[in-house]
Amino acid sequence: MTHHTDSTITRLITGASSGIGLALVQHWLEDDAPVVAVSRRATDSEALQRLQQQGLPLRCVNTDLRSEASLLNLVRELKDSGTELRQIINCAGVLHDKESGLAPEKRLEDVSIQALQQSFALNAFAPILLAQHLLPLVSKQQQACFASISARVGSIEDNHLGGWYSYRASKAAQNQLLRTLAIEARRRHPNLCVLALHPGTTDTPLSAPFQRNVPEHKLFSPPRAAKQLAAIIDGAGENQHGRFIAWDGEPIPW
Repeated sequence: MTHHTDSTITRLITGASSGIGLALVQHWLEDDAPVVAVSRRATDSEALQRLQQQGLPLRCVNTDLRSEASLLNLVRELKDSGTELRQIINCAGVLHDKESGLAPEKRLEDVSIQALQQSFALNAFAPILLAQHLLPLVSKQQQACFASISARVGSIEDNHLGGWYSYRASKAAQNQLLRTLAIEARRRHPNLCVLALHPGTTDTPLSAPFQRNVPEHKLFSPPRAAKQLAAIIDGAGENQHGRFIAWDGEPIPW
């Protein structure tokens, strides 16, 4: 079954050079819908370069979401090119990082200020700063969407296993920030739908070290995860606004 997208909608996708972000870029480009791909090294990404070489309506912008100067540079580039966004999808996130030694904590003794700061900078602060900088470029007249990838482990009510302090807490903080944005948007941006999304466990570098106990049918390929999320984002309206939703459309408790 083919998916049909309004090709006049310009989407901006962060975390666009790998995993779910890249799969979403590919998904929407199939319909010739214009995409702005954002990541720290977007212009160096071989996968994104290959898509550009096919003549698809793809623009790549290098942006470090943790840097205010970098975000301002992104806004300037979009304004200079007269880009009006209809959907912003944040797929950037961090769970582990070899370079800095970041890894999910198994116990209290593993918690460190560095891990907390690193996790919060990208998983919690980046999405709300992205919204602050980019929402002025989103049409108020038409249905629009700001969606950010959260995680079921960010649900406070659903936490039965413990551990993963930094990741859980940073995703929970993101959820609260998005929920707060959704309430303000009702007043200031009535056609905007704000969403926190759980993609399910997807076969990406982020989940790679933790896939061992995931049943095969519950481990999604990036294209499948992207298709499921895209369906929610493209269909998003008043009923989804301000909610925390799983890949199958089911609500997740905060």
